[in-house]
Amino acid sequence: MISVENIDAGYGGDMIIKNISMDIEEGQFAGLVGPNGSGKTTLLRVISAMLKPAAGKVLLNGKKIHSIKKRELARIMAVLPQDSNLPLPFTVRQITLMGRFPYLTKTGRETKTDFEIAEEAMQMADVAHLADRVVTELSGGERQRTLIAMCIAQQPKILLLDEPTSHLDIGHQLSVFNLIKKLNRQANMTVIAVLHDLNLAAEYCHRIMVIDNGLITASGRPEEVLTSEIIKKVFHANVMTVTNPTSQKPHIILTAKADQ
Repeated sequence: MISVENIDAGYGGDMIIKNISMDIEEGQFAGLVGPNGSGKTTLLRVISAMLKPAAGKVLLNGKKIHSIKKRELARIMAVLPQDSNLPLPFTVRQITLMGRFPYLTKTGRETKTDFEIAEEAMQMADVAHLADRVVTELSGGERQRTLIAMCIAQQPKILLLDEPTSHLDIGHQLSVFNLIKKLNRQANMTVIAVLHDLNLAAEYCHRIMVIDNGLITASGRPEEVLTSEIIKKVFHANVMTVTNPTSQKPHIILTAKADQ
């Protein structure tokens, strides 16, 4: 579905990611993990066509992604960036309805169907009770869930997420990931998410790619990638990796023991 081929990309001539190649299959839940500044967000921006690479190409179903018209691409792919400022006094319902923009007719007016889809998206993202609240009055977590509702209303086949649970408490972290997993399974939605929480990545992702210094240094199933050896090498952190007795997924435990 998505093929990344030999990508170099960065800003102002400074290459952040170098010669990255990977394939994301339809219906896959893929996680990008790595230290701060390693190139995760840059790679996501290239995949979303927000950043044009200096070299290489991204193919979506065999077609160069930068050749796809924005309106057409927006019907296929929704993006939740890391920092989404919402300074204007829109309501939660209005923000959610923005996800319907790629489907509006020339009149630019929403239909009954658009409003119904937006209402369902707000319910799914647990912001329906905030529908008439102005987003500038909401907490960071409530604003984040509003943006997730907007992405759901877009009805994409591909969902790109950059730290989707930032600002969320543990309960809403789990509810958001359970929602994304439900979309992934029931709607066969392809998900690519930049994540800092390795345990959340282990629990929800089919495949994890570790990015370090602009390169993919490991890729595979969570149990193949989230080993204490790889984590120590990439994150310079002492950890133990055990098996979660409930999910049978790897679980990372921090250790305070210093290197001898």
